[in-house]
Amino acid sequence: MFENMSEQQARNHILNLVTQYCNTYHNQNKTYVEGQRIPYASRVYDHEEMVNLVDSSLEFWLTAGRYTEKFEKMFAEYLCVKTCALVNSGSSANLIAFMTLTSSLLGDRAIKRGDEVITVAAAFPTTVAPMIQFGAIPVFVDVTIPQYNIDVSFLEEALSEKTKAVMIAHTLGNPFNLTAIKAFCDQHKLWLVEDNCDALGSKYTINGQEKYTGSIGDIGTSSFYPPHHMTMGEGGAVYTDNPLLGRIIKSFRDWGRDCICPSGHDNFCGHRFDRQYGELPLGYDHKYVYSHFGYNLKATDMQAAIGCAQLRKIPKFTHLRRHNFDRLREMLECISDKVILPEACPNSSPSWFGFLITCKNGVNRNSVIQHIEKNGIQTRMLFAGNLLKHPCFDEMRSSGIGYRVVGELKNTDRIMNETFWVGVFPGMTDEMIDKMGKVIIEAVEQAYDAQ
Repeated sequence: MFENMSEQQARNHILNLVTQYCNTYHNQNKTYVEGQRIPYASRVYDHEEMVNLVDSSLEFWLTAGRYTEKFEKMFAEYLCVKTCALVNSGSSANLIAFMTLTSSLLGDRAIKRGDEVITVAAAFPTTVAPMIQFGAIPVFVDVTIPQYNIDVSFLEEALSEKTKAVMIAHTLGNPFNLTAIKAFCDQHKLWLVEDNCDALGSKYTINGQEKYTGSIGDIGTSSFYPPHHMTMGEGGAVYTDNPLLGRIIKSFRDWGRDCICPSGHDNFCGHRFDRQYGELPLGYDHKYVYSHFGYNLKATDMQAAIGCAQLRKIPKFTHLRRHNFDRLREMLECISDKVILPEACPNSSPSWFGFLITCKNGVNRNSVIQHIEKNGIQTRMLFAGNLLKHPCFDEMRSSGIGYRVVGELKNTDRIMNETFWVGVFPGMTDEMIDKMGKVIIEAVEQAYDAQ
């Protein structure tokens, strides 16, 4: 077949076949059929992602390459930040974001073992894990309901002479109070890390300017796991407007090396063999000089290829998430005396990851979610609920060493006991949202009547 074709012609032929294959066998049915399971999240894609994936695979470069470079540039431009580093997961993104703040290049502001970082326990564990693994002290404060984000009234009480940073997530796409937290961090010279893994596309107006979440603090992180706002299958990103932090981020991602040469390039800086580092001999190959104890957390170019196609769809995805959230919330107003419905943070425009519901007035959450699940609708807890109650904290909890709690975490415990959420992902149709709303209302009314 390919004998009389150039390589480019052969490639184009293959990619045309891929388009036909995807359109034939991967067309997603947009019509809801009664009894169809409604997931909390799912991949939303078309032939563009599959074509990019195959295009990348035909080069067989496999590791970070031209699609990675393209994605990092596109993503930084989308968020209006200077530096983006693509990594292999959102958890790796959080690890690198935290470890960046431990670099000796930051001088007195570097986080050291025993220093404190303000965070919340109503969170996903990988926001907190890097602190504990390094030997820093997470300081847990409560959250608010119905916004499910950090209660800023506890910030001053949480502050100590050892505090170096605040690292928290925008919960299910709902931005936290960036006005208060940014002012607090600026006043006390603290780093701010925005875990933006569940909030890509969310916006917040600060100092009269609307910005994307993740771009307002010192470092932002994203996840591209399938349920998230966009997907690469696995993948994540770390981004910043600070050139020094950007350099450190890429060092930690790329084995801890000092060299900034892109993958596959040598002597990018022009000084590969003419400088001295540490106690190494003069002219030691700069590609093998290490300024940090880093990792290899790069993504593959095939992941980046998918990401390039997905990123172009983010505006549409965001619009659909907001539409689905608003439609479901309007439906559920009739049971607002029995459950607490979510509310957006003031000054924000969320790209909702999910729809949070907290039971009240004696409504039993377990009864509600069992009814919903039996009717083919997926539900989820707000991740850890209260992370401190999990087995990973058994040893620290028994010794009382390794973390600090400010206040009683009353709302965090309430979330653990009474809160769940359902999806609003962009693959949902109005029929699916309406079905979900009807079932939730039935479940809540039955649980209320059964008291």
